[in-house]
Amino acid sequence: MAAQNSAALARIGIVTISDRASAGVYQDISGQAIIDTLNQYLSSPWQAEYRLIPDEQALIEQTLRELADDMGCCLIVTTGGTGPAKRDVTPEATEAVCDRMMPGFGELMRQQSLKFVPTAIISRQTAGLRGSCLIINLPGKPSAIRQCLDAVFPAVPYCIDLMDGPFLETNPAVISVFRPKPS
Repeated sequence: MAAQNSAALARIGIVTISDRASAGVYQDISGQAIIDTLNQYLSSPWQAEYRLIPDEQALIEQTLRELADDMGCCLIVTTGGTGPAKRDVTPEATEAVCDRMMPGFGELMRQQSLKFVPTAIISRQTAGLRGSCLIINLPGKPSAIRQCLDAVFPAVPYCIDLMDGPFLETNPAVISVFRPKPS
């Protein structure tokens, strides 16, 4: 098992990808929904590295690289740009910067979302690894953000452990995470 680095402050990237929110047409409530959810989940110290950017693939790729490589984020959670519209390019940007993809995350998020809306089948959420950073793409709707994070977050701390990242401790009254018992 990976060494536990409990003293490290976890840096987590929060990226809202929206042409209209980045232009000031409306407030970014999706990024705040991610921050609020992580504040409820995590009991260990963490710092949000927040970005609000338009749906431009090159800019999304640049932002993901900056957060993973320069800012040292162990986790990046994006919201927006996962639908079938022509400007929805978040999954393509994520795949372009990742070393390896983690398809189980997208599969589980769609399965969870289908319990609430039949249009979840057209969502293209994905996840992947860049170096020692896990990148997860979420949909843009705040209620769907929580539903998807509730589904996949139980695996996130252990995934970060396996990449020698910071030891993320959670509030068990809010979310139960899985870590194998030491043998």
